Amino acid sequence: MDFAKLFSIIIGSIFINNFIFAKFLGICPFMGVSKKVESSVGMGMAVTFVITLASGVTWVVFHYILTPLNLEYLQTIAFILIIASLVQFVEMAIQKTSPGLYKALGVFLPLITTNCAVLGVAILNIQEKLNFIETIVTGFFVSIGFTLALVLLAGVRERLEYSKIPKPFQGVPIAFISAGLLAMAFMGFSGMKI
Repeated sequence: MDFAKLFSIIIGSIFINNFIFAKFLGICPFMGVSKKVESSVGMGMAVTFVITLASGVTWVVFHYILTPLNLEYLQTIAFILIIASLVQFVEMAIQKTSPGLYKALGVFLPLITTNCAVLGVAILNIQEKLNFIETIVTGFFVSIGFTLALVLLAGVRERLEYSKIPKPFQGVPIAFISAGLLAMAFMGFSGMKI
């Protein structure tokens, strides 16, 4: 096992190639759930579970079912079915264990199924020819980067509620401006040599 490669995957997934700030995937839940830190953390945990598990399951399905049967062209359909099943499981679990969080996440919880970040991670893991361990590590730390982005924007948006903001910029406009400034700050990591 190459620990240097795993370290570069970890740092790259969280900071350099952050799916929100560098690849612009998963913007819908990023903007929708990032109003409160508590709901952002809950969404981040749900996305972490789904992306990590989906990364592993899709890797296994691709390498042990689709490839031997020469059905690689069905990867997107297969991956979407796997992700939808996992999201249903997460939704039922959150509804039973934390009704408050389930209500706070609202419509954005089922939207994890259509979150392009989840499908993007699964497809990029296959395209980059990562092995199983690297796929799991990538999935987990991409979702940690996703959660970091959610929590950072939620913290900014909570502080902005108490700030004097000109009327045309209140609400969504200032959220987009804040997200853009955070993305520019994360661009500073793009010059890192790992």
